[in-house]
Amino acid sequence: MSRTGRKPITVPSGVDVKIDGNTLTVKGKLGTLTQSFDPDMQIEQDNGVINVKRPTDQKRHRSLHGLTRTLIDNMVVGVSAGFKKELEINGVGYRALKQGKDLVMNLGYSHQVIMPETDGITVEVPSPNKVVVSGPDRQKVGQFAAEVRAKRPPEPYKGKGIKYAGEVIIRKEGKAGKGK
Repeated sequence: MSRTGRKPITVPSGVDVKIDGNTLTVKGKLGTLTQSFDPDMQIEQDNGVINVKRPTDQKRHRSLHGLTRTLIDNMVVGVSAGFKKELEINGVGYRALKQGKDLVMNLGYSHQVIMPETDGITVEVPSPNKVVVSGPDRQKVGQFAAEVRAKRPPEPYKGKGIKYAGEVIIRKEGKAGKGK
């Protein structure tokens, strides 16, 4: 039995869960998330606890068991507490600012990099070298943060670029000159 799949999901107060066949709708203070799951997985709710059960021990069902439970847990946590990714910008002249619904970044290119906010995502710029991406959908938050990071990934020689807060960039030594 999957350890992850067996864990019950506790639904906090203020979160409304509706199961319609294999479609789950979770509504909370931060929004509403809806997702369809594999029809083989049995999703049951009783007394504010959601359990996911699998019909057989086939490899496919075993892999779907933990996945389904984790996706449901992410939906419940997302609408109640939300998810957030912090990015740090390092480099001389590298900075970010928010103009309306757009994230505008100077990253050493000849032009500014402009990224519009997608629906369900909130972008904040508390300081010129810090960007905070937040929202209820964990997948959208992670995807948007990865797209921002991809505009100028950190390089190993000087450490310039956009990195996740807490990410460790392994530095390399520069080219050593040959002495005569």
